[in-house]
Amino acid sequence: MDGKRETKRVFCPKADSGGTVLWEGLTPELLALIFVRIPPEQLLQAVQFVCKSWEKVIAGPYCWTDIDVAEWCSFSARSSNTIVRRLVCRSGDTFRMLSACKLSNSVFSYVADCGRCLTVLKIPKSGVTDMIVEKHAKSLSKVAVLDISHCLNIASKGIRALGKHCKSLVHLVRNMDPPELHWPYEESSQVDDWEAMDIADTMPGLCQLELQYGHFGDRGLDAILTKCLSLTYLDIQGCSNVEMGGDIGEKSDRLDELWGPWDATPYGLWKLDAEDTVIFRATNGVTYSSTVCRVPSCLYLA
Repeated sequence: MDGKRETKRVFCPKADSGGTVLWEGLTPELLALIFVRIPPEQLLQAVQFVCKSWEKVIAGPYCWTDIDVAEWCSFSARSSNTIVRRLVCRSGDTFRMLSACKLSNSVFSYVADCGRCLTVLKIPKSGVTDMIVEKHAKSLSKVAVLDISHCLNIASKGIRALGKHCKSLVHLVRNMDPPELHWPYEESSQVDDWEAMDIADTMPGLCQLELQYGHFGDRGLDAILTKCLSLTYLDIQGCSNVEMGGDIGEKSDRLDELWGPWDATPYGLWKLDAEDTVIFRATNGVTYSSTVCRVPSCLYLA
């Protein structure tokens, strides 16, 4: 400003006369700022074994305010539950974000009990039930972003409990599987507006909502558009029971972005995540893989 160039002061580890960086003097907080840029599997399988000071930092809370192990543990329920429990414990109940999948009822309960700072919770494909959600939803009052996609045991009661207690919620993801992924294949499904009605009744503050392949029809969608007045983004791809009748089209015009029932994910947006792993992910968040996750033995230690 005023013709002066702004500069930022950047901290760099000191180096000795030979140009070798000296890491010993770094505080745990500074080391954690570096370590959080490293994938969690590398932290636990390699980095923590470099030296005692690094092991101590990784065992503490500084590296685990944001816990993202969804890709690492996508295909083993035992892996997901073990890893999440260990890392939540390491966080000292200070974690703000958790992204994992295939969580059991017991681990969800543990996460909720420890999640006093939790604002982002993503648990797709988990086996959590309505009863457990109803019991622990009050502990998730600070959650603003919630992903319960493909959680087949969560239904209307669980969604209503989450809406009742998660008053900070602004982004809900509740995508389900396309019918062609199930055998025997069912081309159409019976209209069920209960979940959509519960979302409309208990989550009026939503700004973003994703409900791909939901079973609701025009009645449920109309309730959402009528009561969720802050909504700017809506994704209802694959919702074959929605016909966009009546004044639904007019109500949806106020949205900044709408993915309708007949919109499709372009083929070019699918990608291969890794050369050695058969994982395909579309923009709808659905992931397919044949890889088995291996968990480091250190996580099974008490």
